[in-house]
Amino acid sequence: MSIIEAIIIAIVEGLTEFLPISSTGHMVITSSALGIGDNDFTKLFEVAIQLGAILAVVILYWKKFFQFTKWEFYAKLMVGVIPALVFGFLFNDQIDEMLGSTTIVATSMVLGGIVLLFIDGWFNHASQKTSDILATEVTSAELIEADEKLSFKKSLIIGCWQVLAMIPGVSRSAASIIGGMQQKLSRNFAAEFSFFLAVPTMVAASAYSLFLKKWGEGAATKKGYELILETSQNTQAFIVGNVVAFIVALIAIKFFISYLQRHGFRMFGWYRIIAGTILLILVLLGYLK
Repeated sequence: MSIIEAIIIAIVEGLTEFLPISSTGHMVITSSALGIGDNDFTKLFEVAIQLGAILAVVILYWKKFFQFTKWEFYAKLMVGVIPALVFGFLFNDQIDEMLGSTTIVATSMVLGGIVLLFIDGWFNHASQKTSDILATEVTSAELIEADEKLSFKKSLIIGCWQVLAMIPGVSRSAASIIGGMQQKLSRNFAAEFSFFLAVPTMVAASAYSLFLKKWGEGAATKKGYELILETSQNTQAFIVGNVVAFIVALIAIKFFISYLQRHGFRMFGWYRIIAGTILLILVLLGYLK
């Protein structure tokens, strides 16, 4: 992977990680279009690069994220990530196999887009204005009120919804936000919890890919960090990619919340349907694998 290819994929990741349009699906399509989709380092890169994007959440919402006196907040995040850890461990091979299918990505994008067209109507309560706890300045009372809306049971259910995102093209952000809205959280609050839930989820996925998962076949298998350190080009691509993903994600998060407050999900639904349809056509014509 060249530095230019790493930057391109990183921009795609930063733009799409927190939008309900599937970052994994977009990276799979991008790497396939670049002709590097079957490379082990590329597959590792597409997982580990999410570390840069999720760091944007920690930086933007550090006041909320580092409330060490409110242990319930962290406990709810841990409960929410349990389903992803369990399913990811049990079905890792099947997930890897699906990641190589452009057809699955395209189909998931279309079906997910149809859902987003109607999601605001299905959950009318979610459009009601609530305290904007994603604002730069929030009061302790607002944070307490928001936390009380989210029980441990709701956290677990939202985590179960997030498992759907293991199907490439579904979108982790969309699945967890819809799960939050189904649990009667406002759009903003559901989006916030989705952002925070991404942190332990992506850290766990990246740690597994870097230190536990074996890449390659037979005696030539390597750990993820060994692939990164194998060449200076891989190391540079990994570092530059994470930095770019972090910067772009900062911009994307602010755009998403601002847009979501005003317009809801319909635009993202139409985008997914159009993009997914185009991809299916390209696959049928043989331009994409």
